[in-house]
Amino acid sequence: MPDTLATITQIKNTRAFIIELVKDLNTEQLNKIPKGFNNNIIWNIAHLTAAQQNLCYVRSGLPVTVESEYFTPFLSGTKPGHFIGKEEINSIFDILLSSIDRLASDYTSGIFKQFDPWDKRYGMKLNSIEDAINFVPFHEGMHIGYIMALKKLV
Repeated sequence: MPDTLATITQIKNTRAFIIELVKDLNTEQLNKIPKGFNNNIIWNIAHLTAAQQNLCYVRSGLPVTVESEYFTPFLSGTKPGHFIGKEEINSIFDILLSSIDRLASDYTSGIFKQFDPWDKRYGMKLNSIEDAINFVPFHEGMHIGYIMALKKLV
């Protein structure tokens, strides 16, 4: 458990870095989809929460801990569906951090009793909640790369 909690702390620190990375961008820049890309910066940020919720909660047979408007539109395979305004952007940033606090609390309380194994991408097989949590930094690192590339183009 201590190593998993350290990983959760690492995820939260990474997410705080992402918010810092994009804080100087305006609403239009966060929503812009440059030529050759399928999504934008704010979609990538919201996707981090949706993917973590899907991996940790859904695969454990538990309900997600965020409202559906911050989950379903940002799952893998989706694209930005609408312009996201400043208020919703602020909510996405808040949920990015608070969902990790909730994950730490839920993990500590032991609610993750089962896990549906996952091996669909990246050549990694996830067999437990610990595997899922340990996968999150890899996934988020990829999206930091996308966010940094998008930032240069907006």
